[in-house]
Amino acid sequence: MLEQLKAYFGFDRFLPLQEEIIAKVLDKRDTLVLMPTGGGKSLCYQLPALRLKGLTLVVSPLIALMKDQVDGLRANGVPAGLLNSTLAQEEASLVQDQARQDKIKILYVAPERLALPGFQRFLQSLDVSLIAIDEAHCISEWGHDFRPDYRNLKGLRKDFPGVPVIALTATATKAVREDIVNQLGLAEPEIFISSFNRPNLTYTIQPKTEPLGSLLHLLEKHQGGSAIIYRFSRKLTEETALELTERGFSALPYHAGLERDLRRETQEKFIRDQVQIVVATIAFGMGIDKPDVRLVVHYDLPKTVEGYYQETGRAGRDGLPSDCVLFYSYGDRSKQEYFISQIEDDEERDKAHTKLDQILALCDLQTCRRAYLMEYLGESWPKTDCGGCDICLLPREEFDATEIAQKILSAAIRTGERFGVNYLVDVLRGAANKAVRARGHHELPVFGISKGINADELKEMVRSLVTNGLLAQRGSGYPTLAVSAQGRKFLNNREKLTLTRPKQAAPVLQATSGSDRETAYDTRLFDELAALRLEIATDREVPAYQIFGNKSLQQMAFHMPRNEAAFSRISGVGDAKLRDLSERFLKVINEYMQANGQSAAVEQVPVNAPKKRIRGISMSIRETVDLISQNRSLDEVAEQRGISETTIRSHLERFVQEGGKIDLDHLMPSDVRRSRIEAAFKEMGEARLTPVRDSLGDDYTWEELAVVRLALRQGQSLGEPVG
Repeated sequence: MLEQLKAYFGFDRFLPLQEEIIAKVLDKRDTLVLMPTGGGKSLCYQLPALRLKGLTLVVSPLIALMKDQVDGLRANGVPAGLLNSTLAQEEASLVQDQARQDKIKILYVAPERLALPGFQRFLQSLDVSLIAIDEAHCISEWGHDFRPDYRNLKGLRKDFPGVPVIALTATATKAVREDIVNQLGLAEPEIFISSFNRPNLTYTIQPKTEPLGSLLHLLEKHQGGSAIIYRFSRKLTEETALELTERGFSALPYHAGLERDLRRETQEKFIRDQVQIVVATIAFGMGIDKPDVRLVVHYDLPKTVEGYYQETGRAGRDGLPSDCVLFYSYGDRSKQEYFISQIEDDEERDKAHTKLDQILALCDLQTCRRAYLMEYLGESWPKTDCGGCDICLLPREEFDATEIAQKILSAAIRTGERFGVNYLVDVLRGAANKAVRARGHHELPVFGISKGINADELKEMVRSLVTNGLLAQRGSGYPTLAVSAQGRKFLNNREKLTLTRPKQAAPVLQATSGSDRETAYDTRLFDELAALRLEIATDREVPAYQIFGNKSLQQMAFHMPRNEAAFSRISGVGDAKLRDLSERFLKVINEYMQANGQSAAVEQVPVNAPKKRIRGISMSIRETVDLISQNRSLDEVAEQRGISETTIRSHLERFVQEGGKIDLDHLMPSDVRRSRIEAAFKEMGEARLTPVRDSLGDDYTWEELAVVRLALRQGQSLGEPVG
């Protein structure tokens, strides 16, 4: 198995549980696999498929992922095919013929096809040796992503009674696991549950105050990296994508209401790094196997903990440090409760309420968030400090919440205990609006007694009192708040209340990104190799990561293999890629070594050891500079190179940072505008564009600001030519 693992997939060792799972599959045992995103689920059926005599049938609801998997398998020398609604009839017939002739080892199919009599006859004509059910949680009504088409899978067990079944999912509670086993009719299955911990991910939940500003700060921090931003509705995805685009970011919206071709085009652009940011509903991401997403933001409250875990799991699949940030507000909670109240079926409504309470508990935690996630997913987590969530990373302080709690509880009693959080906050802050005046509550002694406290802070305090049992919620939709028996005891006995809060604002994560976690590879060589990777990927019309992942390039840029034997030892280099790609990559490495001398190799320390990165200017950056020097605009260069304007700007920033000089006159705004921009930078500093844009107004474009800042950084003020 290890020989085939290296020959086809380029890996020298298995990830945890993979070897044991594969052994059971080869022993023809039914198997249920729970393994987190990035844990290597696919290999658990792909490698056995190469050992078994007939064809492996893979059922997956993710059309985009099917193509991604098939392209990747073919690149590794594995004959694979797919059948779904994207194929024309002629293409589908060709794939079916290849499957009948044993020319395909792994065939991916969409679940809805299983209900078609013609397709069932086609399956009966095949020598099926293994059935793999991907995203198996979709068969369970208890799961967060139930798909009715998955009920058709029962028929596979009847049609192929002696064929082993492997069911795979990244998230499934105990109830969902039991449902999967029953629905699929798995016979005494071996159940493997891998650790759900993703140590390279940092989880942060922060108050939803000025969320756009926080988002911009996060995106600037991850400039040049890929990001997914989840929003609650279709309209909000489009609004946020537009806001980001107007601020100079490369962003597109994605939701189920867009035409299918446009959705597919957006996915392709994201996968191929032609757009850095996708703002999406949860319709996006299920079929995305992009390994280098560095940031996932939940701009709105997720519906379930399972959904949140799965969506954050789209970050850092390559194992490199990545950030997951959730903006949380009481208003989002109320919005979710309103939609749940519209569910007519009592059982479904109760399920939705339970799921909402679970995600709210995660948001309200004052203890480790990773521990909550692990224990929710059925994994014990004995550690008290995970070192990778905002609770564990930020020091917290206790504060005396007695007075503010008394005011909130008194306001609830004085107003009759029949209003929700927003109304209570209006009374406490002294908002003399029509609703408050109509009820005469502007004359109560509690009116305006907390006018100095921010409304969002008050709402969070109300939520804390609910969590601590002093306030009780009544009703659904927009629930009212009543003082509990415990709350009345607190008031009557003049008890003290101590709560905790962060010592500072929620962090924009420091732990898993930045120079302290960067690896010791030669970044100049990495950039050269990445440019070659992009060129080959473009020629083959596949995502760059299917040529080689970032980890493979990092190892090449660290070990600098000079021949095929050394190149074959790089992770991700199998026989097919050694044969097809080694010559071109070795040529770049050897030319780089000759140009820089043998001493260009960095000190031999482990690849993941913290070390300051070697700086330098890549061929990709030089190509950008050459095109700009031909008096072309930023958008013209971006279009010609097939990368975003934001990346072009970052290339120029890097060039100037390394001491380069470039003539920017053709990009400059008028002297008057330039003078105003320079003055704003001198007043506010050059570190960030956003404060300067906010100062000058929307009339000034991000491109103007970036170009003037570049000129200032290379010592070229108004009227001074480039030296």
